[in-house]
Amino acid sequence: MQPAPHRIKLWDLPTRLGHWLVVIAVTAAIITGLLGGEWMTWHGRVGLFICGWLTFRLIWGVIGSTYAQFRQFIPNRAAIVAYLLGTWHGTGHNPLGALSVVALLTLLGLQTASGLVADDDIAFRGPLSALVSSDLSATLTSLHRQSAWVLIALIALHIIAIALYTRLRNTPLVRQMFTGWHETSTATAQSARGGGAVALIVALALAAVVTWGASGGWLSIESSAPPITTPEW
Repeated sequence: MQPAPHRIKLWDLPTRLGHWLVVIAVTAAIITGLLGGEWMTWHGRVGLFICGWLTFRLIWGVIGSTYAQFRQFIPNRAAIVAYLLGTWHGTGHNPLGALSVVALLTLLGLQTASGLVADDDIAFRGPLSALVSSDLSATLTSLHRQSAWVLIALIALHIIAIALYTRLRNTPLVRQMFTGWHETSTATAQSARGGGAVALIVALALAAVVTWGASGGWLSIESSAPPITTPEW
């Protein structure tokens, strides 16, 4: 006899809000990158936001609430096999969905890092491009452009997978990411815990520091400092 379904709190507010903000930001980054020209200024600003969000998400994946933590949802081989055989009964990201999230985070990280040092010699120069050689900057600029299409393809697959899962498993994944609630028949499933105010403040503060560093603000401070001279004896 199947246990009666019960509701649990699956996704905390920072995870949900961050998810939808990065959806908007990545969409804006793709559009402004394709438009080019004067839109590249906004492309860079959006890129810095994504950098901050990535930092926050990586930290939140360690100190956030239960189902936002990487240790909870990054699957091992046994979990993937069990899911493919239809015997997986976990809570939160399923193993294939978790792999999709990891792939998207990795590619977003590579795109952000390459964008920070990119220089197209026309409309955009990354805030940290002065830290690398022109040859390396040119290589990473090319990689940034080409990887954008891989990112678009991954996002498309992610959306298709969500639509199929929602249809075939009758699980409203999109609604869950809005409300945070999940109905489950797994008797042992519990609502998310942890990720309180202190953890949130720490994650936001570190994300702000990394974003400022990525913006190159510290480079302008260094360049404006007076040169250090040694006395002549």
